[in-house]
Amino acid sequence: MKQFWKILKRYVKPYRGYVGGSVIMNILSAVFNVVSFSLLIPILQILFNVGEQTYEFIPWHKGMDFNEITNNAYFFVSQWMGTMGANKVLLLLCLVFCFIVVIKTSCYFGAAAVMVPIRTGVVKDMRMQIYNKILALPIGFFSQERKGDIIARISGDVQEVETSITSTIEMLIKNPILIVIYMTVLFTMSWKLTVFTIVFAPIMIAIMSSIGRKLKARSIEAQQYWSDTMSQVEETLSGLRIIKAFLAEKKMNARFDNVTSKMRDKNSQVATRQAMAHPVSECLGSAMIAIVLWFGGTLILGDNKVIDAPSFIAYMAILYSVIQPIKDLSKAAYGIPKGLASMERIDVILGAENSIKDPKDPKELKEFKDCIHLDGVSFSYEDGREVLKNINLTIPKGKNIAIVGASGAGKSTLVDLIPRFYDSSEGTITLDGVNIKDFRTKDLRSLIGNVNQDPILFNDTIFNNIAFGVEGATMEQVIAAAKIANAHDFIMEKEEGYDTNIGDRGVKLSGGQRQRLSIARAILKNPPILILDEATASLDTESERMVQDALDYLMTNRTTISIAHRLSTIKKSDEIIVMDGGRIVESGTHDELIAKNGYYTKLYEMQAL
Repeated sequence: MKQFWKILKRYVKPYRGYVGGSVIMNILSAVFNVVSFSLLIPILQILFNVGEQTYEFIPWHKGMDFNEITNNAYFFVSQWMGTMGANKVLLLLCLVFCFIVVIKTSCYFGAAAVMVPIRTGVVKDMRMQIYNKILALPIGFFSQERKGDIIARISGDVQEVETSITSTIEMLIKNPILIVIYMTVLFTMSWKLTVFTIVFAPIMIAIMSSIGRKLKARSIEAQQYWSDTMSQVEETLSGLRIIKAFLAEKKMNARFDNVTSKMRDKNSQVATRQAMAHPVSECLGSAMIAIVLWFGGTLILGDNKVIDAPSFIAYMAILYSVIQPIKDLSKAAYGIPKGLASMERIDVILGAENSIKDPKDPKELKEFKDCIHLDGVSFSYEDGREVLKNINLTIPKGKNIAIVGASGAGKSTLVDLIPRFYDSSEGTITLDGVNIKDFRTKDLRSLIGNVNQDPILFNDTIFNNIAFGVEGATMEQVIAAAKIANAHDFIMEKEEGYDTNIGDRGVKLSGGQRQRLSIARAILKNPPILILDEATASLDTESERMVQDALDYLMTNRTTISIAHRLSTIKKSDEIIVMDGGRIVESGTHDELIAKNGYYTKLYEMQAL
């Protein structure tokens, strides 16, 4: 339960005002409920002609208890019966009873309505917190986590927290209030009956709690299978073309059926235990009512009555009202473990450490003046696999540097260190002589533009994709960037022009069109440092020519770092860095490297063939 209270403290604190409103409305509803049941006593006395009891008026005074207030109320009822007659008083009492019930139910509704902003607000805050954390975490975190699993946590797990925990907040506010008020009234009506009742209530709660102890562990397993399901759906959507091409529909069906069957079995176990909550609590509650009826009946039928029959019926009505809050609290013993299981999975993301941290006193960075220098840089993943080894490299301002090598040589990892997508394990990277870790990542990345082999576009309009990351971009600026990127003509061929939605990841466009949009986006940002990661590798000859023309313009007067497999595209580079096995094995211009007749020459001749 300690973890549960921490969750409430973390997320419910901004909604304290609503909690206060709920407390007030629940107190009022409980008070009016007691008053409505108290009215049953004079009504029953009239109906069953129980008139032997007389009431003496007690002068009103401060601090009157419940019995004194009800005594005076019954005194006035007996006076009215003498003047108005029993029939009219009965009608009046029934009308007052209905009026009080309307107020009581209105308070019930108000208490529930006040809780709605808390439930919806907590879920919204939780999703925003997860999403913001996803944006803040380094790219390395997601290389170890499946996308489907993360999607499952922000959807299914948050939904489970809403169902199991935020709905429990209402129970924890309302039920203790109802129980305290009802039990206080019951004690004043008959302390003997109430003490007898209290003996059985803890037994009922203990039985209910024991049934729900294993729910948390089983719920964690069920949510894990949900993550596996979402991961397979995400993989299927991403690889649908390959699945169909290799006729692997049956294989994928079998995989999906396997994980969903396991999830069904685990959910069935959890649901079966949850289904036990109502019948078990109903059975225990009915047993308690029967026992109290027996004990109360012996008190009424005995020689020394401690309570009369009408009062006993009102007592039983209030007692039955106590049982429902107790049953609701027992249901919380089921809901809370399920919610805590989901919260543990959510906290894996929320509690993940962000290794890319800004300095406490960052140095100012507004422009790139001199060079980028890598001194003894090495990089290893968390599993210990070494990718880069002792890299020493200087990238002067305004130069076009190309990085080549076989797949897995560490080219992409090397350029990812410059904008701090990862941090080096050893060595330092400086920009104009200052360690890049001394700058804010926001300032550092504002100087860098990226164009990747697979253009990363969003399910939005062409205008918004080009203007992405540039606040307040105008249509004129976007059109100018598109023209430079050789994209304006094909955009204007679209029926809605720059307002055309390009679909998920730009699926409505060709590969060359998507790449030209990503180049237009980089042109609009106008960064002094440009990173090109295989920007033309996946294009046909005609698209490559148009994209290359746009890239040539983009690279003019900029510091450019190009990763290339196609060596013919980087012949004119100022310097070519050749990598193999995470090391720099050669460097120089194209002609210098060919003259060395080394590793670069071998790569070049293989491509020439």
